[in-house]
Amino acid sequence: MTDSHRLTPAPLVRRTKIVATLGPASSTPDMIRTLAVAGADVFRLNFSHGSHEDHGARYAAIRDVEAELGRPLAVLADLQGPKLRVGTFVDGRVTLGKGDRFRLDLNDAPGDVHRVKLPHPEILSAAEPGSHLLLDDGKLRLRVLSRGEGSLETVVEVGGVLSDRKGVNVPDVILPIPALTEKDRRDFEFALSLGVEYIALSFVQRPEDVEEAREIAKGAAWIMTKLEKPQAMERLEDIIRLSDALMVARGDLGVELPPEEVPVAQKRAVREARRQGKPVIVATQMLESMITSPTPTRAEVSDVSNAVFDGADAVMLSAESAAGQYPREAVEIMARVTARIERDPEWRTRLHALRPERDGSTGGAIAEAAWHVAQAVHASAVVTYTQTGQGALRIARERPDCPVLALTPDDDTARRLSVVWGVRAQSVGQEMPIFGVEGVVDQAVELAQYEGFARKGEKIVLMAGLPFGQRGSTNTLRVVDLP
Repeated sequence: MTDSHRLTPAPLVRRTKIVATLGPASSTPDMIRTLAVAGADVFRLNFSHGSHEDHGARYAAIRDVEAELGRPLAVLADLQGPKLRVGTFVDGRVTLGKGDRFRLDLNDAPGDVHRVKLPHPEILSAAEPGSHLLLDDGKLRLRVLSRGEGSLETVVEVGGVLSDRKGVNVPDVILPIPALTEKDRRDFEFALSLGVEYIALSFVQRPEDVEEAREIAKGAAWIMTKLEKPQAMERLEDIIRLSDALMVARGDLGVELPPEEVPVAQKRAVREARRQGKPVIVATQMLESMITSPTPTRAEVSDVSNAVFDGADAVMLSAESAAGQYPREAVEIMARVTARIERDPEWRTRLHALRPERDGSTGGAIAEAAWHVAQAVHASAVVTYTQTGQGALRIARERPDCPVLALTPDDDTARRLSVVWGVRAQSVGQEMPIFGVEGVVDQAVELAQYEGFARKGEKIVLMAGLPFGQRGSTNTLRVVDLP
């Protein structure tokens, strides 16, 4: 992604990034390129589906498209996590009525209207009388009456048809189940071998789940925690602190929480992630009607807009781009909606009102000062030199009016910043000067003009750390007039 690979750039027209999931509808190199041109900044590989060979081919295609377009693209490997399911039935399905008694046990025999196997002894031992079990994405609800040796006696509170291997959710119990299954561990190692920028953890319940993933990654990928369990909401601050990024995965979260609680949880998570300066993605069912329709519903457009108004770093497409009939159109609509909201004066007013309090660090103070200075001098851009990406994260936390150009010697850092609000990252390789603030200024001016961020006679605000080239807190701020 150095000069030899750059195409003529287009000015940044939106701050909110777009994550597109790849799947059967979007795995060819041509379609991946189409989605990137349409506005996708991050590509999600969903390890709940597909083989390692499939994901390896998609990863290689992404990197080819990245080289062609001359801008960094991040890859997110989303691990499946522990999937809890009932066993099978004699006739493939049963109908349970409200008030019926129903037993969950470890018996291998196919189930009937009275019982079925639940091959998860952790649930059988952790659930208590009064606990609830949600089956088939919450369509059926059981309440535990009593716990026996390897079984639960329940009563059906919400009935319906239950068929083979439907999912089970236990919203009010912390289950002694690790967030990483053996399959996840194999997928984790494979994703690291590819070189992905982010690993997403599913069904996190405790901070310890995130710590375990960090030990495996050893810094080779950033850890993105998916917020899907009510138990995670109880430890939200600690979980975000240990994570590199957050995803509000409203599908499973919406199964285990009452529907009216999901918007509250989403706003709380976005607010806390922004307070801690961690990128946050709002995901699931954002434009779901576009799986089969070329246009979204107005309610879906409002949903995307709401996430943009809240200041989320990115919004995500799942089945819409992975398996839908209109993947390109879904990305284009999302790009149009986010760009339109960002032109609205109310959006800017709300972002200013939601700016988090200072964090007390030197780098945070410099970033806050950069925000104020950029406002005061009407800067065309904030340029930050960063080796690890932390300087770009700090200024993005402030949500400046002008775009942010992050220059880094590291391709991986540039790609990781593709998910961060308002940041256009550029890897400059070993071209970056190591010493001398004037050399830093000259390169910042050259690249800001080349990338279309600023023109002759305008101002940019430069953030950097000195001595230059050393890892550490950003400690220098300078206003530069473009000659």
